[in-house]
Amino acid sequence: MPTFREMLAAAKAEVREIEPVEAEATIAAGPAVVLDVREPDEYEQGALPDAVHIPRGTLETSIEGRIPDKSTKVVVYCAGGTRSAFAAKTMQELGYTDVLSVIGGFNRWKDEGRTWSAPRSLTPEQRNRYQRHLLLPEVSEVGQLRLLDAKVLMLGAGGLGSPAALYLAAAGVGTIGVIDMDVVDASNLQRQILHNTDRVGERKVDSAKKTLTLINPDVNVVTYDTRLGADNILDIIDGYDVIVDGTDNFPTRYLVNDASLLKRIPVIHGSIFRFEGQATVFNPYDGPCYRCLLPEPPPAELAPSCAEAGVLGVLPGIIGSIQAIETIKVLLGIGDTLQGRLLAYDALEQSFRTFKVRRDPNCPSCGPDAGEIVIAEYDDLCMPHVIEAPAG
Repeated sequence: MPTFREMLAAAKAEVREIEPVEAEATIAAGPAVVLDVREPDEYEQGALPDAVHIPRGTLETSIEGRIPDKSTKVVVYCAGGTRSAFAAKTMQELGYTDVLSVIGGFNRWKDEGRTWSAPRSLTPEQRNRYQRHLLLPEVSEVGQLRLLDAKVLMLGAGGLGSPAALYLAAAGVGTIGVIDMDVVDASNLQRQILHNTDRVGERKVDSAKKTLTLINPDVNVVTYDTRLGADNILDIIDGYDVIVDGTDNFPTRYLVNDASLLKRIPVIHGSIFRFEGQATVFNPYDGPCYRCLLPEPPPAELAPSCAEAGVLGVLPGIIGSIQAIETIKVLLGIGDTLQGRLLAYDALEQSFRTFKVRRDPNCPSCGPDAGEIVIAEYDDLCMPHVIEAPAG
């Protein structure tokens, strides 16, 4: 049986080792991923800037999820250069073709006065709360911190806004804005699960804030008890990373579309009617916008409101949850979002269908020949209540 020293020597003989000065130049020249394979307590005390942290003990199970491209140049380090040598050898065995181990590791890097910082990390309480996220390589601690830094604006605290906001708060989205000018009515409780019987008559934004902060004290809930209009929309949406759209009329949807294009904020769209729902993602100037999907609103007689035609109470739970998933994917940059696709759900058939939606080259809002976007009210459009929330 070989000794530890013999195993280390064998590993070092099979990998490429570089001095810290060369590692620093390699990282600066880019592109390269910096990989820290130390234990969590070591990492929390200091690390190289923007390092991907995967403890050596979980490297084999985690590396392919965190660094999927095996041709990526990876500069790997530990405390003194031992674990990084074994890690580099393992990565080569897994098919990684350009792995470099830093001689002397972080200790030598720091002793030579090179740039490092104490990385931000989750508290023990947060690690416990979000542990199922931390197990996902696509999320991990880096993604969870990104969620905690994120700001999402909910347009409506009704049928769609309720499940979307609940799951985003539970997921740890750090700031959730809620705009709604309505009060809780007993007829809302069949589907608007942010609210309860004791809160009938309360402002919906106040009720929403109570529920969301009880779910997760990490979340800062910002309320807007006002009508969303041309006079305030740019100020309200400014600074948010994503808008979750549960608006209930065409004039507001077109208004949101134009404002989101101006501010370049992605919109996670959802709609429901009777037993059917739809969802998609509008990413300004990258994918289609709302006007690409629906240049003109349909006649009012073809779009009765949910109050007139009804809606299955659990339906907004499904579509709102899809909106929450798409929001998290956009925030973390993972998976394939619904950008360029319209997801249609039929509860009676229990079926999902996906339709392609392309950018319209003649779109008056996002097309190459579109004129200047002017934020204005669209009161001349019909105003059927097709989408649940905020007034639904």
